[in-house]
Amino acid sequence: MSSMSEAGAGPALRPTFDSVVAEHGAAIARIAAAFEANAARRDELGQEILLAIWQSLPRFRGEAALKTFVLRIAHNRAVDHALQASRDPARDEVQPDLPDPRSGPEHTAGLQQRGERLARIVRRLPLAQRQLVTLALEGLSHEEIGGMLGISVGNVAVRLSRARKQITQEMGEPA
Repeated sequence: MSSMSEAGAGPALRPTFDSVVAEHGAAIARIAAAFEANAARRDELGQEILLAIWQSLPRFRGEAALKTFVLRIAHNRAVDHALQASRDPARDEVQPDLPDPRSGPEHTAGLQQRGERLARIVRRLPLAQRQLVTLALEGLSHEEIGGMLGISVGNVAVRLSRARKQITQEMGEPA
């Protein structure tokens, strides 16, 4: 299914909030998880992101892909959230990682644990690297990431390379 922005039909075919959530809800949840470990605050962040999208959707003109529009909003809210958390360290006390009650069959447990470990590592990255990694994991090109963050494509590539090395080292995998 292609996004409404790719159709280039303008305001008459503006995407609905429900269609945006259906198409990009999983990406929004992944971004929230990359910026918040606490389940309750992660849910709050997800709701803040959805509210911001709902408020901004009338201004969507199709000048960028819908995915880019949504991820930019999600990214900005997540960064604001991370900056607020850094100003209030008592708010960010370490919480034990509890298993997700919605977990799948046993054969997916290893993948789930690996994904959770990756999310913890990404959350520990410096904010600038976390921004790049979460946008790259959502499939944005270096050009799209550079445009969103106001940095050159070359700078995106260098910073992502450094972040990947750090993640690989912390995951205990060969470089």
